[in-house]
Amino acid sequence: MSEVLVEVWRGAFLECQHRGHAVIVNSSGDILESWGNPSKEILPRSACKILQALPLVETGAADAFGLTPSHLALSCSSHQGDPLHTQAVLKWLNVLDLNEKDLRCGTHWPSGVKTSNDLIRLNKKPCQIHNNCSGKHSGFLTLNKFLKGDAEYIDIDHPIQKNILSIFEEMTGENSSGYGIDGCSAPNHATSLKGLATAMARMGVGSRGPGSLRLVEAMAKYPLLVAGEGRACSELMSAIGGRTVLKTGAEGVYTAILPEQGLGIALKIDDGASRGSECAIAALLVRLGVADESHPMIQKRMNPKLKNAAGLEVGKICPADCLL
Repeated sequence: MSEVLVEVWRGAFLECQHRGHAVIVNSSGDILESWGNPSKEILPRSACKILQALPLVETGAADAFGLTPSHLALSCSSHQGDPLHTQAVLKWLNVLDLNEKDLRCGTHWPSGVKTSNDLIRLNKKPCQIHNNCSGKHSGFLTLNKFLKGDAEYIDIDHPIQKNILSIFEEMTGENSSGYGIDGCSAPNHATSLKGLATAMARMGVGSRGPGSLRLVEAMAKYPLLVAGEGRACSELMSAIGGRTVLKTGAEGVYTAILPEQGLGIALKIDDGASRGSECAIAALLVRLGVADESHPMIQKRMNPKLKNAAGLEVGKICPADCLL
């Protein structure tokens, strides 16, 4: 039941198609438009980090430890491990009187190319601070210290994860059928695309009170903390001028929060290709009138040119007609 959302052309030849599903809803869960199957069940992966951060503000933990909007943006981030991100996480852990070993997100090389190269040049290895989810896990640790919970805050039966599931089901309006373990070892609960988009719309209108709006405003204010230089989330949010909050998830998931319109978007590219999800979300933002199609950062994701090794323009990636 998926639909062709993105096309890849080489000259006059349609060389590849990215099929998927997308839905636009309001905070009541009413579908305004959809492509493919809006009821498709998915794991939202990192696209739901803003929901996982809600207990941090709603319990009072954020205020108890003096967290600023930049901390809240980091708690919703999938950062690329640049000094901008890692230094902020280290300072945050110091405030908690904790250290890198208290994290449970695991270690991987930073996706920021310069940062990764600098580590190699200095003969250093990455640590958990470089994990793209270390901001989210710093939020978990803050809440855990506030609640005086045990160290294994990622366990499905831990009070933090139980609280997240309760919020997740309320915001999506659905009972989750189960969960998978995410790349950072935290539980990731299943929902439909419609449910995920509904949750995003509700975040934008503050359906649970000021806590949700604080997180939305923090992400909009600090787009570089949410992802990083050259990353689609940061570039698209900057291009729109803080009027829309965007978050990618692994395997072709993307969400958008449109506070002014009271809308939420969720999409999933079947083959998991980020070039497909980035193109599709940019096209939907243009369709809804919140993004200027001519903006270079919108064009970079919506209509990128394909060039070969010699720098010749040989093709393009573009939205399918159904999204235009």
